Amino acid sequence: MPETAGAATPLPGAPPTPSSRPPSEQVSGAGGGTPRLALLDVLRGAAVLGTLMTNVWIFTGPGAEWGVLDGTTGSSLHGLLSGASLPEVVESVFRLLADGKFLAMLTMLFGVGLAIQFGSAAQRGQPWPGRYRWRALFLLAEGTLHFVLVFAWDVLMGYAVTALLVAWLLTRSERVRHRVMWTAAGLHVTVMSLLTLGAVASDPDGGDGPARRVVDLYADGGYLDQIAFRLHNAVALRMEPVLSFALLVFLFLLGVRLHRAGAFAPDAAGRRIRARLLGWGLGVGLPLNIATGLGGADCFLLGRYVAAPVVALGYIGLIGVITDRVRRTGPLTAGLTSVGRTALSCYVAQNVLCMLAAYGIGLGLAARYRDAGPWWVIGLWAVVCLVLMAASHLWLRRFPHGPLESVQKRLLALSANARPPRE
Repeated sequence: MPETAGAATPLPGAPPTPSSRPPSEQVSGAGGGTPRLALLDVLRGAAVLGTLMTNVWIFTGPGAEWGVLDGTTGSSLHGLLSGASLPEVVESVFRLLADGKFLAMLTMLFGVGLAIQFGSAAQRGQPWPGRYRWRALFLLAEGTLHFVLVFAWDVLMGYAVTALLVAWLLTRSERVRHRVMWTAAGLHVTVMSLLTLGAVASDPDGGDGPARRVVDLYADGGYLDQIAFRLHNAVALRMEPVLSFALLVFLFLLGVRLHRAGAFAPDAAGRRIRARLLGWGLGVGLPLNIATGLGGADCFLLGRYVAAPVVALGYIGLIGVITDRVRRTGPLTAGLTSVGRTALSCYVAQNVLCMLAAYGIGLGLAARYRDAGPWWVIGLWAVVCLVLMAASHLWLRRFPHGPLESVQKRLLALSANARPPRE
C-alpha cells in the first residue's frame, strides 16, 4: 500500500543558513519559542521523498490506485529465488528499501512535532490541546480534499484522528502513555499476524489484476470520472488507516519518547542514541524485512506494517549518523532541509506531479511506457525529487513557509480571531 506525508506541520523558524558546523548541530531560532532542530528537517525531507519511492509505482502501475487492492503494486523478493532479470532485481530492491519504512519514519516525526508543539504551548502558558484541535481538523479537511482530488491512498485523515488522541494522551502521565503505547503495539502485531495467517490459509491463486475498465479509467478517463471512482469506492480505499490505527498510535508515542530522550539533539547523548538506532534498527529490521519479502504476497502485511517500522528506526539512525559527519551543508542537505520545511506542500505537489505525468489526464506516461521496465519509473521519481528540492529551496528564499503551510497558519489564526504570528 502507499505512503503519505504524515509529518507534522514544520515548526516556525528562519530559513537555514550556511554553517561550518555539521547540519545536525545547527539550531535555528523559532521566534522566541522552542529552537528548531535542523536534523528533523533533514529527516522529514528524506522521509517525504522516500514515500514517493513507494507511491510512484502506484501512479505508474496497471489500474493505478485500485491496483493496490489487486496486489499488483506490492514489493516482494519471492520471485528472485527462481532467478530474475536485472530490471526485476532493481525494481524489487528499490521497492523493498522504501515500502513502509518512510511511512513509519514520517509517522514518528509527526509524533515528534506534536511533542514539540506541546512543549511550546507549556512554555507559553497556553492551554492544551487548545488550538491544536483546529490544526488537526484542518489536517482532516486537507486530507479529505487530497483524497478526493488527487490521491486515493492519502492517510492524512487517519493522522488527524490519531493526533487528537495522542494530543490528549500528552496531558496524561508517562505511565499511562507507556501502557497505551505497548498495548497498541501488541494489538497491531496480533491483528497483522492473524490477517497473515488468513492469507496463508486462503486460496493461493492470485487475482487477474485490475479490471480493464479500471485500467482504462486512469489511462484514458476524464478527471471527473476518476474523482467519482474514488468517492464510489471510498470505503475500500480508506481501509489502510483503519487497519493500521494501532500502529499509528504506537509510532506517534514512540516519536514523542525519542524526542524527549534527546534522539535528535545536537549533542553527544543524541549522537549515541542515533548510533544505537542505526545498529538495532538495521541489524534487526533488515533481516526481518528480507525474510518477509522472500515470503511473497502472503507476508506483505508483516513486511510493511511490522518489520518496516523497525527498519525505519535504523533509517533515522543512519541519516542522523551521516548528517553528524557532514562538515558543511551541501546541495543535498540543503535540498532535503527545504523539502522538510515545506513537507506538506511538497507531499501534495509530488502526488500532483506524478498524477499529471502518469495518468491520461496529463502526459499518460504509464500507458505509453507500460512495457518499458522499471527504469523510467525510477527516473520519474528522481526528476520529481530534484524538482521539489529546487522549488522548495527557491520558495524559502522569499517566504518563511511553504504555500500550504502558510494557508494553514492563516486559517488557524482566523479561527482563533487573531493575527498570524510574527516570524
